[in-house]
Amino acid sequence: MPLLGIVVPIFNEEQIIDHLYERVSRVLDSLDEPAKVCLVDDGSLDGSLAGIKRLCEKDSRFGYVSFSRNFGHQTAVVAGLRELDADVYVVIDGDLQDPPEMIPGLLEKWRSGYEVVYCIRQARKENVLKRWAYAGFYRLLRRISYLSIPLDSGDFCLMDRIIVEHLRRMPEHNLFVRGLRTWVGYRQIGYTYDREERAGGRTKYSLGKLFALAYDGLISFSFFPLRTAMRLGLLASLASFLATCYLIVKKLVFDIPLLGWTSTAVLILFMGGIQLFTIGIMGEYICRIFDEVKGRPLYIIREKKL
Repeated sequence: MPLLGIVVPIFNEEQIIDHLYERVSRVLDSLDEPAKVCLVDDGSLDGSLAGIKRLCEKDSRFGYVSFSRNFGHQTAVVAGLRELDADVYVVIDGDLQDPPEMIPGLLEKWRSGYEVVYCIRQARKENVLKRWAYAGFYRLLRRISYLSIPLDSGDFCLMDRIIVEHLRRMPEHNLFVRGLRTWVGYRQIGYTYDREERAGGRTKYSLGKLFALAYDGLISFSFFPLRTAMRLGLLASLASFLATCYLIVKKLVFDIPLLGWTSTAVLILFMGGIQLFTIGIMGEYICRIFDEVKGRPLYIIREKKL
């Protein structure tokens, strides 16, 4: 079993495959320790899989897992952790925004006794909108989550085998790996770095996908939406009770007739909106329960070579 296992999710990265191999192999050569790289092809539609197979034929330290279709980035990360056996694992993105040259530094932290070394993005070479969206999400999640998830830390990290063993036993389908990593616990430490630009091609993480990932994190690691719905319901009930008391006093004490239906219509619309909002939040949690109880596999492997 190799000491180091590197998990790299790949989706439509045909232009970067060779560059990825060059940088990762240089790092492995400098380490001079047994290592294995698992390239997880997440149902790529271009020539990524062919490029991956070519690399694996050239270098036995590289292997691959290929999905039957696109199952998503977080699923690809978990699949690599499940399929690859090692003593310690490093997860990096296939677009080389996470520099492989940091791996020796992460290993030093691991040897000093830390089971998790998560990488904190000190600077990002991305457009302003994405930087603001990321910063806002991490701070919102930190505020409302019942976990203390480190700010500005992504999936780029090192994890000891004991952490990975715990992650393997988690059957969740709506994955948020950095949250699960925090939930497991053990000794964890941050490691700052500057996130690079993509080595080539276009990003596969659109704003829509980023918001979907953020939504998974907020729902999976916070009870805030449910509690907000409850508070809105209590607030609406209190407002309705006070309005009813006001109308009763207005009629019985001051004998002021209650004319028109405008206030009634507004009140009905307000209460209806609160109810639909609350039902929507509960429905989201019920959908996730339904997805979990179906018991479908997290992913389907078409082929692999490790």
